[in-house]
Amino acid sequence: MYDIIVIGAGPAGLAAASTAALEGLHVLVLDEYIKPGGRLLGQLYEEADGNWWNGIDESAKLYDQAIHAGVEILLQTAVHDMERHESSWFIYTEDVVFSSKQLLLATGAAESPLPIPGWTLPGVMSVGAAQVMTNVHRVKPGDRGIIIGVNVLSAAIAMELHLAGIDIAAMALPPLNRITTKHARPKEVVEALLHASYLAPSRLLRIGSKFMTNPFMRQLGITFYPKNGVTMWGVPIQLRKAVIEIYGTNQVEGVIVSTIDKDGNPIYGSEENIACDFVCIDGGLYPLTELAELAGCPFYYVNELGGYVPLHNEKMETPIEGLYVAGNITGIEGAKVAISQGIVAGYSMAIRSGKQGLADKLQDALNTVHDTRRQAAIQFHPKIELGRDIIQKQWEKYQSRLVQI
Repeated sequence: MYDIIVIGAGPAGLAAASTAALEGLHVLVLDEYIKPGGRLLGQLYEEADGNWWNGIDESAKLYDQAIHAGVEILLQTAVHDMERHESSWFIYTEDVVFSSKQLLLATGAAESPLPIPGWTLPGVMSVGAAQVMTNVHRVKPGDRGIIIGVNVLSAAIAMELHLAGIDIAAMALPPLNRITTKHARPKEVVEALLHASYLAPSRLLRIGSKFMTNPFMRQLGITFYPKNGVTMWGVPIQLRKAVIEIYGTNQVEGVIVSTIDKDGNPIYGSEENIACDFVCIDGGLYPLTELAELAGCPFYYVNELGGYVPLHNEKMETPIEGLYVAGNITGIEGAKVAISQGIVAGYSMAIRSGKQGLADKLQDALNTVHDTRRQAAIQFHPKIELGRDIIQKQWEKYQSRLVQI
């Protein structure tokens, strides 16, 4: 019997485990991957202040902090079921059933696929897979690639692949259909990219992006955006071209791209071939919530948070007694926000365990979450604050209904 079990050894899970363990609680962390760190492992980018964020180094720091705090960590341990019985959680893995008084789900996020003709060919992968292959395993996904999907995540990973000496022939949009709507329309793509303008490699592009915050200038910029794109880090960013097919016999050999109008519609007769040996598809991220569903936690769809998220408050509590959530399961944000949320969850669980004198620490941790969010280098969803307000209001409504009952 543990005081706390944390599922997920990413930034939120490790931060929460360390925080709770330092308050004298017996904590176990479970993760199915071979290394701790979660999606943090693949991250490598230059921040707005010129400093470099190295996910491997940050993961190592979080892991060392957890070990020194007395946290037990079991890797390569997948959780396939869980249940609550007589005020305890029972966590089922392949070999052992673990139990605890409190449970934190820090399961992170998964990538959304975008179906494109030819996407089952060997050499087609998610953009996150290319990031892990390159930054974690030091294996090139190929010699020359195409990235389908232009957003904050793919822009950062394109830079990482470029730094690794991999030739990225172009970044282009997916074809417009009912699934790819927000990823295939230049206007929506530009609005999202404005939140990552600091990644631009030249001062001219960074200054130019400020003018694009004006709706008229943004529309004007999209209308006259160069058909061949703007080059960043040697990679053509093509907002007026879409990949309509991936082709090859036994593996990827190239893609067919078409020029599109400002609304994302293809201009027939403009098709051309680009040779490559791998393709990365980026459809964005969504919260990984299956275990919260098993626990019976209520959900709400909040587009500004990336999809369906378990109902929770700012203290990372859910309506299910003894169940907490932190990190990307609560909405898609960066690793620094996840770490801050993990610390909040750690203090919340410690207080519920009966530890005294932590109210000020919890409040400081809550303030840090808000500050970190405002200063975040990467924002996957431009209206994240609105999303947080929506889920908080849903929490208040839920609690109000409970009082009435």
